[in-house]
Amino acid sequence: MFAFASLYTQGPGLYGPEGILPARRTLRPQGKGRWQQLWETPTLLWEAPRLGLDTAQGLELLSLLGTLLALGALLLRPLRHLLVYLLLWVAYLSACQANTHPCSLTALSLQVGQVFLYFQWDSLLLETGFLAVLVAPLRQPPHLKQTPEGRLAGAAPHEGLPFWLVRWLLFRLMFASGVVKLTSRCPAWWGLTALTYHYETQCLPTPAAWFAHHLPVWLHKLSVVATFFIEIAVPPLFFAPIRRLRLAAFYSQVLLQALIITTGNYNFFNLLTLVLTTALLDDQHLAAEPGHGHSKKVPTSWPRVLLATLSLLLELTIYGLLAYGTVHCFGLEVDWQQLTVHSRTAFTFHQFSQWLKMVTLPTMWLGAASLTWELLTALWRWTQVRGWLPKLGAAVQLTVLGTATVTLFIISLVPYSYVEPGTHGHLWTGAHRLFGAVEHLQLANSYGLFRRMTGLGGRPEVVLEGSYDGHHWTEIEFMYKPGNVSRPPPVVVPHQPRLDWQMWFAALGPHTHSPWFTSLVHRLLQGKKPVIHLIQSHSARYPFWEQPPAYIRAQRYKYWFSQPGEQGQWWRRQWAEEFFPPVSLGDPKLEMLLRQFGLQDHSPARTRSSSTLAQALRWTRTQLSAVEAPTLLWGLFVAVGTIRVVQALLAYWSCWSSLAIRKKHRPALKDTGAAGAQGTPIPASRSGSSGPPRRRK
Repeated sequence: MFAFASLYTQGPGLYGPEGILPARRTLRPQGKGRWQQLWETPTLLWEAPRLGLDTAQGLELLSLLGTLLALGALLLRPLRHLLVYLLLWVAYLSACQANTHPCSLTALSLQVGQVFLYFQWDSLLLETGFLAVLVAPLRQPPHLKQTPEGRLAGAAPHEGLPFWLVRWLLFRLMFASGVVKLTSRCPAWWGLTALTYHYETQCLPTPAAWFAHHLPVWLHKLSVVATFFIEIAVPPLFFAPIRRLRLAAFYSQVLLQALIITTGNYNFFNLLTLVLTTALLDDQHLAAEPGHGHSKKVPTSWPRVLLATLSLLLELTIYGLLAYGTVHCFGLEVDWQQLTVHSRTAFTFHQFSQWLKMVTLPTMWLGAASLTWELLTALWRWTQVRGWLPKLGAAVQLTVLGTATVTLFIISLVPYSYVEPGTHGHLWTGAHRLFGAVEHLQLANSYGLFRRMTGLGGRPEVVLEGSYDGHHWTEIEFMYKPGNVSRPPPVVVPHQPRLDWQMWFAALGPHTHSPWFTSLVHRLLQGKKPVIHLIQSHSARYPFWEQPPAYIRAQRYKYWFSQPGEQGQWWRRQWAEEFFPPVSLGDPKLEMLLRQFGLQDHSPARTRSSSTLAQALRWTRTQLSAVEAPTLLWGLFVAVGTIRVVQALLAYWSCWSSLAIRKKHRPALKDTGAAGAQGTPIPASRSGSSGPPRRRK
């Protein structure tokens, strides 16, 4: 819901006819058959003209429908159906429409979403969305009762298979994100000083990042050690047979994601990761009925006592090995006088490379062994199904889900093996062929976040400036990215301002590495309102709202967080160099850059569509244009929360009312005999006593 709603608010400025990268240039028929074209470029936007819409309007319709469909699934139980999640996955794939050559600028421009929709969390959402299709049931099961062992009695035998795939995805995400920090040879990660730069150099910090930045250096270094521990050492515990180990892994991941959410605006990424971590929990831990989540059966027979003792010893041994390995690898020493913890990297890059080469293939075998156990467990559960017809239906479902699970596991081994090139080269060729056949569907992806730490000499930031005469320049301030040194960092999660994010990437190199920046300058010189709305939503904050500037240029600055003693300032900055030369409309330099990057749109201007659907889309846009994107997203969240609370209160009131009715009629039932059982009370005289009737056995 957050991903679709955030994209909807930015559609016209990014992909509209007057946007930075118009989407209509990306979908051009190649003379192929309809189904071949749809398979090679899997997007529903091919069908937009049949609805009387252009590509940008089709993307807007997909975003709006995706938001409403996801909202409905949050609120209505019948909509939590595999067809609904399949539609959501297809809709987001249609917007991203991945290509097979992400390093090529030409290939990247063939995406509908283009560079603004090419982030790892977009790929993660697509992969998770496809797994949601497998997790969601074909039909809504009845309310199931929990067994003393912690499972839901009567659940389908195959229910654990798709959740295992979610665990495997979480493992690949976290393990690869930890490993790439060291394989990149980044001196900040190897020196454990990355977090002394991270909080002020990340794309969109929060106000809490300012306070975190000023924590002691020894605590920053210890936090880096904890990051390596949580991302590299803990993920294998996702497949541990001991329940408490999986719960410990769950809470460590939750802690890491909560700290990232507090100090950085990473849109829906950390929320999505938290969703993935729930696959580490079980029915007993999530029990809603009192007593089920905490009651534990004490073993009495000696085999059970022996098994419980061995399990506890194994658990304590694993904790001890993890603690010893962390202390040994990072040389942890406690300074009791200063009350600090000293840490350093106690291994070399060669040693780490040898270790990675040694463990990458075993982790694949660990996944295969865990999957095999899950398949055998599902098969055993199938044998417990009673009745030939339910058994046949369960067999069909188990066969389909089992085949899909094994296939997706094999496909995922290829992008996972990217963490170690030697293992990638020795992988089974059939896995490579299978992955290549479906790569464009993004069913499995490679991950590796925060590979290198940037801005070690100061945070680079591009500042746009406009002028009417070419001599007096006025800064153009963005809503979210750093600009004004006196403005505090905003909190925009779960919204992702995609232009602000790309401005952060653009500042890391020359403007020629970011071709879209030339189009941004061109649109601002033209005074295109959809693009201006991406920068500032209020006319009072944009200095050239009434009349576009005659000249635009861009400067590169170095930014640092202010010191605690500096009142009224959140940032310090220093001019570094010119980023983009002063240009105006018709300037030969600007025209040359537009031609060089293929940004000139020579297609004839299209008349405004007058179809009913297009008019409805324009009306909806007009109604929502006055609401800022973070406000809209949080409004949706509050609405969902409010409705869910009302639903819970109504359910509670219904249960309380039925219980009160039962209590009201219970005394009358106690004073009835054999005749009273039919509804007629027995007179006291017939019972042989003038007192109350005798109690009957």
